[in-house]
Amino acid sequence: MFQSIKITLIMSIGILLTGCAGKDFVRPTPEAFKLGTSTYAQVTQQLGEPRREGSLLKNEKTVKSITYAYASTGGEALETGVIAARAMTYYFLNDALVGQEFGSSFKSDNTNFDDAKIGAIEKEKTTREEVVQLLGRPSATYIAPMVKMTSGNAIGYTYSSTKGGVIGGFKFFRKTLLISFNDKNQVADIEFSSSGNK
Repeated sequence: MFQSIKITLIMSIGILLTGCAGKDFVRPTPEAFKLGTSTYAQVTQQLGEPRREGSLLKNEKTVKSITYAYASTGGEALETGVIAARAMTYYFLNDALVGQEFGSSFKSDNTNFDDAKIGAIEKEKTTREEVVQLLGRPSATYIAPMVKMTSGNAIGYTYSSTKGGVIGGFKFFRKTLLISFNDKNQVADIEFSSSGNK
């Protein structure tokens, strides 16, 4: 699910020799677009033409995706030696928004999260509000078919970083957390993964 952000950030970094890649953008507020009702036209009207479009199969449904990305060698990154980059991806089913993801390594709007706190989240006990209190504002939200349970919804946390340069090669790191909820707004499932080297 978070694969598109990783791919987009890698693409952006690949053309950083010009000093920056993509058109800079500000992460929309949580109220800007609503899952299940906002449309492709509403998103592109506010954010402009996307950098990339694609499609993917989620739970036997073909979902359309659009991505906005920006990277800058002159931007202030969260971590020393990391290239500052951000990406936003939206997913649509039959023109209705079913998912949105944001990832950033810029210090000002970074999406890094404390994965050491994941152990405090309990299935069928911890609520959505408690997850947000624990980990902060989520960087992704989803409804079916982006999540397995058709009656549920999910939030996500993702952080990617890229270090290095063309001569010495790039070093990539990524961690993602997906938390889905049942109809009582309690945690139904927890999926965490990390890859690469910091």
